[in-house]
Amino acid sequence: MDRRTDRAADPAADLVRTLAPQVLGVLVRRGADFATAEDAVQEALVEAVRHWPDGAPDDPKAWLVRVAGRKLVDLQRSEAARRRREERVADEPPPGPTEQADDTLLLLSRCCHPALSPASAIALTLRAVGGLTTAQVAQAFLVPEATMAQRISRAKRTVSGQRFETPGDVRAVLRVLYLMFNEGFTGEVSLAQEAIRLTRQLAAAHGDPEIAGLLALMLLHHARRDARYTASGELVPLDEQDRTRWDTAMIAEGVDVLQAALARDHLGEYQAQAAIAALHDDAPTAQETDWPQILEWYDELASLAPGPVVALNRAVAVGQVDGPRAGLAALAAVDRRVARWDAVAAHLHERADDVERAIGHYTAAADHATSAAERTHLLRQAARLRAQRR
Repeated sequence: MDRRTDRAADPAADLVRTLAPQVLGVLVRRGADFATAEDAVQEALVEAVRHWPDGAPDDPKAWLVRVAGRKLVDLQRSEAARRRREERVADEPPPGPTEQADDTLLLLSRCCHPALSPASAIALTLRAVGGLTTAQVAQAFLVPEATMAQRISRAKRTVSGQRFETPGDVRAVLRVLYLMFNEGFTGEVSLAQEAIRLTRQLAAAHGDPEIAGLLALMLLHHARRDARYTASGELVPLDEQDRTRWDTAMIAEGVDVLQAALARDHLGEYQAQAAIAALHDDAPTAQETDWPQILEWYDELASLAPGPVVALNRAVAVGQVDGPRAGLAALAAVDRRVARWDAVAAHLHERADDVERAIGHYTAAADHATSAAERTHLLRQAARLRAQRR
């Protein structure tokens, strides 16, 4: 659940948070070292705090780009003096149409460089593009601030030696945003909400239907957030959730975004996943879920992005459409080391009235659970079957 305390909206702070990543993207696109460019942007923000109370400029972004450019030159000169060797110092770039260029994808490409681990890529993205402080990123990952500062510094060093004049593979960016969303709700900062915010920005700036597909997927899953846990923190499976607690406005937005993406007739894996989520969200009750259509989408997804996780989820759909024995036959072809394999096996064996095997799989699944809430839920399922057996 998202237990973050909402803070009062600060228009000036929101403007700075929105513009800072864009200004950083401008400097990076022009060839500036990543870490030095970020320092220059931070100094420009300090100047904004000093001068804007007297009246914000007509074009705040252009103002920040101009001041950050000057700060970048100063920092480069200072570095040259400190190291006692000559360095090329770029002249301040003139203002013009490029000041308004959207560099979101470029900056995200830098932060999501394949040389970075997923955790480092997410941390750097939150810091550089999301505009979060190092302390906030540390809270999101539930690690000490000093540890996160070192992780971000290492990530910056990794990407600083590479020049990005054009955006990289958007699929790498979407994967990092997807992983960020799946981290869920931790600490003061909701990584799921940050992922949605960044993906929304990216979708607004670029017309790739897969970006829209990922945004739709996030919205359709996030709409169920208030029903996923009880007040005491216990996990509630999808088929047992109180659907009146789902965010219908968010579901409607997700469906609209998905339909617009599908209309582009360039199907991708995130659009297929979003279509499955939409079918779950559209069902008034769990019993009314359109499982045959979900299975068709899993078949489509398996052709777009084959893998054990897709095969595992498809086995669940097969079990719903063709019966638990057919689901177990589909599951037999899936690598048992995949997360949630035992949980799916337990569910299918229970539906097939094979109680002993279901208990064993629920217990095994609990041993591999990734959260205390999940482990408690699985152990309770095993205990429920034991009680019924007596």
